[in-house]
Amino acid sequence: MTGDNSRNGLSRRRFVTAAGAAGLAGLAGCAGGGGGGESGTNTLEIAHWWTGGDGNAAVTALIDGFEQAHPDVTVGENPVAGGAGQNLRDKIRSRVLNDNPPSTWQAWPGKNLQPFVEGGVLKDIGSDVWDANGMKDAYKQGPKDAASPGGNFVSVPLNIHRLNNLFYNQEVVDSAGVDPSSVSSPSDLVDVLATIDSETDAAPMAQQTKSPWSTVQLWAQVLLGEHGVDTYDTFTAGNVGEVESEVKDALTIVKEYSQYYNQDSGSLSWTEANQKVINGNAAFMHQGDWAAGAYRGADEFEFDTHWNQVAYPGTEGMYALNMDSFPFPANNPSPEATTQFLQYCGSKEGQKKFNPKKGSIPPRTDVSSDAFGPFLTRQMEEFANSDAQPPSIQHGLAIAPDKRSSLVSAFSTFVSNYDVEQAYSQIESAL
Repeated sequence: MTGDNSRNGLSRRRFVTAAGAAGLAGLAGCAGGGGGGESGTNTLEIAHWWTGGDGNAAVTALIDGFEQAHPDVTVGENPVAGGAGQNLRDKIRSRVLNDNPPSTWQAWPGKNLQPFVEGGVLKDIGSDVWDANGMKDAYKQGPKDAASPGGNFVSVPLNIHRLNNLFYNQEVVDSAGVDPSSVSSPSDLVDVLATIDSETDAAPMAQQTKSPWSTVQLWAQVLLGEHGVDTYDTFTAGNVGEVESEVKDALTIVKEYSQYYNQDSGSLSWTEANQKVINGNAAFMHQGDWAAGAYRGADEFEFDTHWNQVAYPGTEGMYALNMDSFPFPANNPSPEATTQFLQYCGSKEGQKKFNPKKGSIPPRTDVSSDAFGPFLTRQMEEFANSDAQPPSIQHGLAIAPDKRSSLVSAFSTFVSNYDVEQAYSQIESAL
């Protein structure tokens, strides 16, 4: 546990409700029953799904810092565990529909917020928040676009997890005579996997196929690396027929990868698959940079000695984004405190407190890297120098929630039979 206040010894100004429906209902009264005019309310209700691990440590550090900067605000945390965030999203949707939102909540930005924007339930915070501390100059265009899905700024991205990573075990690739930095495209990686297969006893690519999300994420990087950001943008805009051959080609490449997965891919979680890289039982793994957290925590498994990372082949100069953000509901029970909190989330101080513990990087490009370590420092430099920041398909930054749900269903079928034509038909219908 990190920070001055642990979950078992809370400060007098902070309280935490039980997770789940009862907890959300219990804080409804504390939130003022949706009283948007109660500007004097200094109880800030923050709903999030960081209930354990690095997320819990990071949000603790963030709130500790905010409390120190704003001792007059009482922070009411409302953690909701489970469902990879889906449980929280369901509860927030219900609360918003009942005109009783929390002060703010953890949310993937971009198209994920589109239903809220279209419903007119999020406030334009361009002047109150984004103009307050130089955020518009410090953020690159990709995060700014994600924070303003309807044209106005409605949320504040707090962190960035990069998706276009290819992690690898250095000893395994060296023993096969492979140089990951020389692989120029996703299709060229197929031959490299074949070399690993013939020259080592390790699985060429660690992957989980128990649930479809990892394959959606992998396929998106293949599409991006093999066919470029314009094709990616055409796809996410819903013009799937215009890039039919490219979509099918990316599916075919993923199908070719599948013959080089660990044989137990269908029964493992992504963390269990990732462990194979640590143990030397797999050469490569595609994953968001949260995978590096396990590497940093492993004994005698040092960055740039035992493990390393390159941008997914073909995506050099790009930084594929997944982010967490905090939106501002228009009918806000504590507008002044929420404005202060969102300003803090967008500040250099807030992002420096949160991101090193989360294993992510700041959306601001002017945050000092001295607390981040060598891997995240390199990620920060590559983000600052990136020419494009394509938003995540799997996490819904690039496509609306209903389309994302249908797309994931299409990939659930795909990983069961790797039928490219059937998958394309279902993907086209989904988008």
